[in-house]
Amino acid sequence: MAREDTPLVIEAAINGETRPDRNPNTPRKPEEITADVFRCLDAGATLIHAHTDDIQLTGREAAEHYLAAWRPILEERPDTLWYPTLGVGVDAAESISHVEVLAEEVEMRLGLCDPGSTNIGAPDAEGLPVGMVYANSYEDTRVALEQCERLRIGPSLAIYEPGWLRTTLAFHRAGRLPAGAMLKLYFGGDCGLFATEPGVSFGLAPTRHALLAYLDLLEGVDLPWSVSVWGGDVFETPLARLALERGGHLHVGLEEHFHPEHKPTNQEIVQRAAALAAEVGRPIASVKEAAQILRIPKPV
Repeated sequence: MAREDTPLVIEAAINGETRPDRNPNTPRKPEEITADVFRCLDAGATLIHAHTDDIQLTGREAAEHYLAAWRPILEERPDTLWYPTLGVGVDAAESISHVEVLAEEVEMRLGLCDPGSTNIGAPDAEGLPVGMVYANSYEDTRVALEQCERLRIGPSLAIYEPGWLRTTLAFHRAGRLPAGAMLKLYFGGDCGLFATEPGVSFGLAPTRHALLAYLDLLEGVDLPWSVSVWGGDVFETPLARLALERGGHLHVGLEEHFHPEHKPTNQEIVQRAAALAAEVGRPIASVKEAAQILRIPKPV
């Protein structure tokens, strides 16, 4: 299939750890998430990523919080492609223990893996970086990918830094990357993940050459990939159009979007992605087409 004919997968990351003080349109409660997901799907989103309102929860407790939002969605649209996030557990197995419960309760076709570590922060009063280390060891990566393999779900792989992609490719070369993998190439906008002032970010900046550097690493590798900008607006950078022109996909939504004044809804962001796809000439992927593009394992 030619790149210009490849259906575009629009992933809507509807909340993450974004709170209403950062964007008042962010859905946090189950009923808000349910309504927002339907709006995103109707606007053209093919894939949904959502957090609950409490990332500290794990296991059954976390799963029940997810299911409060997702049962109504899956009852009406059972083929919806979606996946949760990590919890804050004492180890890698606990942080993804809710995925086991979700897979028992509802049909899960996607999982997740953050294959690396990086610094996340914001500028202090002097403009100097302060924050935290977001740490995921090689063993953590192995545990997450083994869960995806065992549950027959495709891993959604967050790529915060180039080293995270090189780790992922090591699993791929060894034949240990589960089917259904999606590479989400994250670029650090001016405000990074959580800051409201510019000056401290992570990873590569959202430039044309930065995306081309990732594509150099992916030369000869047949894995689907998407782009997103954290602490900025992907549509105000060269990345969105270039990704569409190069056969990539879009990861958009209020998890990563930030503007000090403009506060869009997830629906508006997805509509903008769909409009760009029409402008470039990329059709929007159906759920069936997205599952084929990602090579998600068929349900048993």
